[in-house]
Amino acid sequence: MILIAIGHTAVFAPLAPWAGWLAGDLRTRAADSDSVATFWALPGGFVVVLVLLGLMVARAGRQGQRVPAYVGWAILAWAALAVYLIGPSGFLLAVIPAALLIAANITARRPSAVRPE
Repeated sequence: MILIAIGHTAVFAPLAPWAGWLAGDLRTRAADSDSVATFWALPGGFVVVLVLLGLMVARAGRQGQRVPAYVGWAILAWAALAVYLIGPSGFLLAVIPAALLIAANITARRPSAVRPE
């Protein structure tokens, strides 16, 4: 999730009219539609939240905890809806962390195999 957010930022950050945003173009509605779309693709969109979620999942994993399966299912549903609405896009990459979270939950529920000592 962190890599997806970083990649998304790397693609869109050079396109962002940072000077105009900092000058207040978004507040005064002086920004054009491309500028507004780029804002929603970067700080106004999912990038910050995706990094935070990725950090929380990584921390949980390091502590031996598992993230509830509904997190993976929600990410999968969100990505599926986005792909349905806009077609094939970077949202297809969301299948990877969603599937990993779901798979981790399924394997954690299985009874562990008895290991001979």
